[in-house]
Amino acid sequence: MIACENSGHEVAYDFAEVSKIVEAGATSKSIKDYELTRYACYLIVQNGDPRKEVIALGQTYFAIQTYRQEIADHFNQLDEDKRRLVVRGDIKQWNQLLVETAHDAGVITKEEFAIFQNAGYMGLYGGLDVEDIHDRKGLTARQKILDYMGSTKLIANLFRISQTEEKLRKDRVEGAEAATKVHYSVGKEVRSAIEKIGGTMPEDLPVPEKSIQR
Repeated sequence: MIACENSGHEVAYDFAEVSKIVEAGATSKSIKDYELTRYACYLIVQNGDPRKEVIALGQTYFAIQTYRQEIADHFNQLDEDKRRLVVRGDIKQWNQLLVETAHDAGVITKEEFAIFQNAGYMGLYGGLDVEDIHDRKGLTARQKILDYMGSTKLIANLFRISQTEEKLRKDRVEGAEAATKVHYSVGKEVRSAIEKIGGTMPEDLPVPEKSIQR
């Protein structure tokens, strides 16, 4: 409340006092409670005891989001290599989420996951699978496709991955086959969007000279 007041906000609005009826044995009584705005909830997390797990997680979330926003605000000022590093980092996080969500949907075995991943690329790359893309780009089997993409292609793949994860989770998709179809259709929709705005198809974009590792 002190933080709220000192930042120029109205405490009575963000921390509105209300009464709540609670049962106390055979009787009930009214106690003071608060209805919190979103801003008040943020302040509580920021000023809470980090020994409590929910507070620690909340403070970590805000730190990450603040950093991401700072990066986003300056993204257009970054050179191509730095843009690639930023987006590749985001893809790594989203891919981890996608793995977990796909597993929950029923993509369990290594073979099922390979087919699932292949479907996303095939949708986005006009039918080209992982092996085709490696051949087209002159990559060896051990080189990761995502490490040899420019920022434009990485952003397209980030959109494919994040939207697939969200759709699997939101639609509560069940079964490896159904999840694979979702990944393919999302990839195809992203490709269609690129085509509609007159963009270059992912398979036609050049391969950067340096890998992400370099």
